[in-house]
Amino acid sequence: MAFDLGGGKKRGLSPSMNVTPLVDVVLVLLIIFMVVTPLLTKQMWMTVPAKSDKTEEQPPPPPDALPPVVLTVDQAGVLRINREEVARDQVVARLQRMLNARPDKIVFFDAGDDVPYGAAMEVLDLARGGNLTVGVLPDKLAD
Repeated sequence: MAFDLGGGKKRGLSPSMNVTPLVDVVLVLLIIFMVVTPLLTKQMWMTVPAKSDKTEEQPPPPPDALPPVVLTVDQAGVLRINREEVARDQVVARLQRMLNARPDKIVFFDAGDDVPYGAAMEVLDLARGGNLTVGVLPDKLAD
């Protein structure tokens, strides 16, 4: 540490820091990072399978396969089970009857893009209130 004996009105010692060791440390760190940085970039090569063409035919479902049970709601609030309109008070009973005859016991739920969130949740809660297993469809159904 050095002291400045400046010639101001106040005659006293004022400390000033020697920055030479600080500059030396910073330069050493800069050199280290310049050397290490190119070594940190790792390249990984991977082979992924090619996308299957849409023209490739899917195997047909087995002849005894049952179509899924889909509960849908549109913007007007109309409820449909497999494209057939059903009154709101009859939905749970009808779904329970349909699922009793099926081995999978799953109802898929779908709401239109323009359906308000609250209305869709009311219908979903209605189906769940009947102790049904409900799966939500993430994408639009192919008509």
